[in-house]
Amino acid sequence: MARRTRLEVLSSILEICSGEGASKTRIVYQINLNFKNAGVYLKWLTDKGYLVKEGKMHKITPAGKEMLLDLKEICSILNIEEH
Repeated sequence: MARRTRLEVLSSILEICSGEGASKTRIVYQINLNFKNAGVYLKWLTDKGYLVKEGKMHKITPAGKEMLLDLKEICSILNIEEH
């Protein structure tokens, strides 16, 4: 099994949070991360303003939606499979 790039993981997290939001547990199980790594990614995305935490839910911000579109474009240019 090939390792995912950081771009793929970030894109997957933003995609999951783009609807009504997602809990850390949902993110961990849906993209097959451990809780420690998920926490690192979620903290980075939150600190940069791409996600906000409301209660237990992580929700995407307008900047996060823009980043998600950019990540999808980058992945397509680099021929990285999206999950």
